[in-house]
Amino acid sequence: MKFIQTQKAPSAIGPYSQATVVNGMVYTSGQIALLPNGSDELLTADVAIQTKQVLTNLREVLETADSSLQNVIKTTIFIADMDDFAIINEIYESFFATHKPARSTVAVKTLPKNALVEIDAIALVS
Repeated sequence: MKFIQTQKAPSAIGPYSQATVVNGMVYTSGQIALLPNGSDELLTADVAIQTKQVLTNLREVLETADSSLQNVIKTTIFIADMDDFAIINEIYESFFATHKPARSTVAVKTLPKNALVEIDAIALVS
């Protein structure tokens, strides 16, 4: 088992790692739209901007774990408002292109730091 930590993505805001690699699989923690500068600063309340940052953070964690978005086999998206689903879906598709991993989307009451979207992933190591 290997725990992943990169300065290219925000540090964990609790007692957990950004990801864990076990038997050729990467299990990421949920990413929210924090900037990777150590400030714990959440980006603006715009769901499109937050979704882009979340997916950028997720990509950085996966790459540090010797994986990539193209190796993702399953994601879970947690959103604060189902009315944002179409916007999140459009941005998600731009990051994954023709790669279509399995996915669950869950509407939640609140997310850490009142984020609008959080995404985690399971991927194969390259």
